[in-house]
Amino acid sequence: MSDQKETGYKRINFFKGFLTTERDWNDAEKYHIDKRQLHNRLFHSPGVAMGYGGDLRVGARARGDLSVEIQPGFAIDGVGHDMMLFDAAIKNINPEEFRLPQTIYVVLRFYEELTDFIAYKENLEYKGHRRVLEGAKVELSQTEPDMGREVELARIYLEKGATRIRDARNPADPRANEIDLRFVPRAGVAGSRLSPPMRLRLEAVLWQLRRVFLMYTRRQVVTSHDVIQCTHTALMLNATNMIDLRNVFDIFYLVVESQGELCLDIEVHHPGMGQKKEFADYKRHVEILRGLLAEGKNSVEAYTNLLAYQSKASEVAELIIAGEKPVEEKKPEKKKVAELKDWEGAKTMPHPKPTLELEGLTWVLVDQINILDKD
Repeated sequence: MSDQKETGYKRINFFKGFLTTERDWNDAEKYHIDKRQLHNRLFHSPGVAMGYGGDLRVGARARGDLSVEIQPGFAIDGVGHDMMLFDAAIKNINPEEFRLPQTIYVVLRFYEELTDFIAYKENLEYKGHRRVLEGAKVELSQTEPDMGREVELARIYLEKGATRIRDARNPADPRANEIDLRFVPRAGVAGSRLSPPMRLRLEAVLWQLRRVFLMYTRRQVVTSHDVIQCTHTALMLNATNMIDLRNVFDIFYLVVESQGELCLDIEVHHPGMGQKKEFADYKRHVEILRGLLAEGKNSVEAYTNLLAYQSKASEVAELIIAGEKPVEEKKPEKKKVAELKDWEGAKTMPHPKPTLELEGLTWVLVDQINILDKD
């Protein structure tokens, strides 16, 4: 990049009789590489780009040992390198290489490798590599990932004596020897990749949520306001074409958790609703939704299941309040206004009292001033 700062970006310009050399062709390639990296740095935040392969997701292996499997995927590092992992990779953690307990980072790094070497028998002076392979390698690191040269895929706090690495039971709060995916950066993407029918289906489910839980607000179920707030936010994001498979499950996590809080609210403060058989069915659907989100699958099938179960949960929630009358808000009592007719007694007091009973009201002394004091 130092050359470009001084001379600008130079494209190769072919013309009749132009005798090209290997330097010309390498400069032509470097021009496109530098411009692509510049675009990636300025228009896309570094991280994992969702939507290719298995999104570079790190998971525990079924054999139950100190190894993890990384799914194929695509990422961009802080320099702007495109990093593609075409096949699943397996990384084994050797405890002897680390000073346990400590956090071990699974990172993806860009590399280049010269390939396709050729040497001409007629003139051995003419030889070299005909291609440069751009690749990505999964590595284990003991230091906090540097976004300029690597992208974090997972981290694991490995205890001394650990024999097995597991997927996190609670992705929001991973424990020791569990795979922590909370710190995986996501590359910036403009717009949504959802098809119009999938977006409209999402919109319909969100409007259904809003309609049903507005009824709960009229029955004085306080936590229903949280569900509606989450729904409004999701509707606005969908209106700006910003929701797709890379973030819809994170957005619904808060929606579903708010419904879980609503269940607790009903059990404690609205026992009449909580005793209905439909309420037990609704709680079951909320737990199913929690389970779907915990699986962490960013697939069309998972998306379809999510919307189907949420729609059914909303239908059941509507049955719970069927027949429940809205709670009428109590009108505030009118405050008594004092009709002060005789304050002469208060005026002639040598020292004001802390409290005075006048006109049926109790007056409390808050402060007093000396009108002769100019300050």
